Parts: sequence; C-alpha cells; structure tokens
Amino acid sequence: MDNGPEPPPEAVSRHPTLFRAIRRRRNPRLRRSDITVTDARAVRRAVKAASLGNAMEWFDFGIYAYLAGTIGRVFFPSGSETAQLLSSFATFAVAFLVRPLGGMVFGPMGDKVGRKKVLALTMILMAIGTAAIGLLPTYAAVGFWSPLLLILFRLLQGFSTGGEYGGASTFIAEYAPDKRRGYFGSFLELGTLAGYTGAAGLVTALTAWLGTGTMDAWGWRIPFLVAGPLGIVGLYLRLKLDDTPAYLKLGEGNVHVNEAANSVETTARGDLLRIFRQHWRPLLLCIALVGAYNVTDYMLLSYMPTYLSDELHYTETHGLLILVATMALLMLIINQVGRLNDRYGRKPLLMTGMLGFFLLSAPAFLLVRQGSLLGVSAGMLMLGLSLVCLLGTMSAALPAMFPTSVRYGSLSVGYNLSASLFGGTTPLVITALIGATGSDMMPAYYAMAAALVGVVAVACMKETAQQPLEGSPPSVQTEKEAADMVEARAPTPKF
Repeated sequence: MDNGPEPPPEAVSRHPTLFRAIRRRRNPRLRRSDITVTDARAVRRAVKAASLGNAMEWFDFGIYAYLAGTIGRVFFPSGSETAQLLSSFATFAVAFLVRPLGGMVFGPMGDKVGRKKVLALTMILMAIGTAAIGLLPTYAAVGFWSPLLLILFRLLQGFSTGGEYGGASTFIAEYAPDKRRGYFGSFLELGTLAGYTGAAGLVTALTAWLGTGTMDAWGWRIPFLVAGPLGIVGLYLRLKLDDTPAYLKLGEGNVHVNEAANSVETTARGDLLRIFRQHWRPLLLCIALVGAYNVTDYMLLSYMPTYLSDELHYTETHGLLILVATMALLMLIINQVGRLNDRYGRKPLLMTGMLGFFLLSAPAFLLVRQGSLLGVSAGMLMLGLSLVCLLGTMSAALPAMFPTSVRYGSLSVGYNLSASLFGGTTPLVITALIGATGSDMMPAYYAMAAALVGVVAVACMKETAQQPLEGSPPSVQTEKEAADMVEARAPTPKF
C-alpha cells in the first residue's frame, strides 16, 4: 500500500511518539486470530458449487443466443430475415435491461443475509425462467401473446442473472487464499465457457439430428426444458455450502486490518445510496472494465455463430461447431491464465487481453471473411486467446475493487449496469451497424473501440494480486504461513 511521502527526519525526531502512533496505525500489529487459514476441501467445494452453478446459469442464457435465428422464426411475424433476427436479438437485449435492477436487489441482499442464500435464489429463478420459455406457445398459435410471454420470461432470466456473477465471483474470491485467488477465480469463467459450450453443443447436435424444419416445429424446446433438472442440481450444490469465511468474520466483527468495524452495520443493510456516494470511483472503473470485457465476450461467444451464418453463409451447425472447438481450447488454458495473474499480477494479463483485441480484431475478421475453414478458425483463435486473458483474470480482479461489507452489492451494481449497456446490446448493435453501413468489418471496429476503453481502465486500476481483500483479514493456506505473517508484522524488540 502507498502510505504517502516519508516525513522529514527532523519532524520525526521532534515528535517520536506521534510518528510511532502513525506507523502503528498504517501497519497495525497482526494477531493470529486476524488471519484466515483456508480449508483446502472447503475451498474446492465452494469453487465447484459456484462454478457449476455459474455454468448452468450461462447454459440457460447461452441457449437463447445460439437459437436466435430459430427464435426469430418461431416467435415473430413473418418478414425479412434481418427483421426477424433484429427482433430476436432485441429480445436477447431485453433481459439485460433488468440486470441492473436484479443487481440492485440481489447484491445488497447478499451483503445483508449472506452470499449463499442469494446465490440459491438466483439459481431457482433462472431455472424457472428458462424452462418456462420451452413451454411457450408459438406466434402461429396465439399471435402477439407469444412474443409478449417470451419477453416476460426473458426479463425473469435477466433479473436472476443480475445477482449471479457478482455473487459467484465474490463467493470464490472470499473463500480463496490470497496468493491463489486468480487460479481459483478462473474456475468461475471455466464454468461460463462450459455453460456456453454445453449450450452450443446441444443446439448443434439437435440441429444436425433433427434438421431446421423440425427444430422450428418443436426441437427448439428441448434445450430450454433441460434447464429445469440442471437448476435443481445447481441448487443442491449451493445449499450444501457454508457462507464465506470473510463474510462470517465480518458479521462477528473480527476484521481488524483494513476497515473500522463500525461501518459494518450500515453497509450490511445494502444501502445503495452509500455505495454510489462512497465507492463511486471503483464503481466507474468496474463499469469501464466490464463494458470492454462484455463487448468482446458477447461479440465472440454469442454473436459470432450468427455472423458466420448470415454474413458468410455458413450453415448454423458449421458455425457453431467452429465456436465449440474454440471454446474447448479456451477451457484447456484458462486455469493457466489464473496461475499467471497470481504470479505476475492482474494488470499485465488484463492489458494483454485488451491490447490483443485492439490490435488483432481487424486482422482476425479479415481472416474470418475469407470464409475458408482455416481462415475462420485462425481468426477465431486470435480473438479467443485475447478473450481468455480477460476471462481468466476478471473474476479475481473485480471483487478486489470493493470492501467486503459492500462487495456483493457494489460488484453486482457495477457489473450489471455495464453488462446492460454494453454486453447484451452487442449482437443487436453489430447487426444494426452492418445493416446501416453494409460493412461486415463492423464487429472488429466495435471490439477495437471497446478494447481502447479497456486499456485506459486497466491503466487506472490498482494491482491487487497476492493481497488481502479490502475489509477482510489475510487469507492463507497453512498455519505456517499465518505464523510467518504474524512474525513479519510483529514490532522489532528494542534492547
């Protein structure tokens, strides 16, 4: 931590008692009870529950993106394919409009009643919303009631997702030891990729097996209906866990190293006004980082199959298969990115990813436009490697921006405001830009603009690797580490 300039030696010599008190305040004596020694099995269970739950949430959310063309034909009146696709992507974006509302409700609730209970609730709501879409009547059967009901359950999906990422990333960050927070946090985005891959794989297999006609008739329902049983599994995993050690210690009033304990009572009430007033700087930084990350994420993982089929006339199955292969590769390396950001810092990995999108988006789309399997695969790989630097780092970097007492609420609000403005609108904006300009390079230009914002945001953020979370006690893996830390912070004896 930067404690400011050193005081003049003559001032120290004139007021030794005062400056000893200042040094003690800046670097307080650490007690063994202040340090959390993590239980390796409990950490693994927490990571598994949060990551698998996250995978199921994004499986539910990904299904809609990969069935965008089918949804357009089933739920919206016949017309031009572009109009149907825009209607489908507009409904995709609708879910993001209520994500900030979900974040404002579930985030402060997670700070007040605990991370575990709120994460279980978001899982239930997402499963209900997704399964209900699979049961909806089509436009041909009930007319305008069909898209109206679709929008209603998309809103429920978006509302529940508003409490998911902030809670899941907070859950893992507060369970993980300080020196391995990046590694364990990367499993959360491994779950995201697994959810997207599972959704894309299921849609691809069904489309290849049933054909477009049967998918339009009834096959599209199957992926949505699968969500119900998966939601029950995720709920079971989450309910088996205790709440995070950092949150439990906060409630006990045992935090001595960062924030005064008298701030706990008010922030635990989920005071949104206080979040905006006292934490607006990290909130703005979070919005900028998440905006850049979400544009690039949704451009590649959600929009790309539609781009391949609509602009390059690939079959839907062919485009999805290339995306599945790309995501499978990212899943193999994302945990290594987590290890790297633990070792070298969050900022270098985030900057690598942002600069990768800024410098490589145009060349990548030029390769994709060639239309050959080799060109498309190479372009997707360039974008994927840039994205994995962000995926493997964000879930450790973002929770560390806020103190424990308001972490769930602040992160949920910042993340979902940004996701609403920039993430869910990405497929819609890109489709509209291509339609308005006639240029199929618009996805590259849009990603480059977002990455430039991300570069500035990363340059402004603080490095938090291997440091305790703000407002939480240090977290280590072994008793020896705890003893060494106490000894290092003990005052030097005088003889």
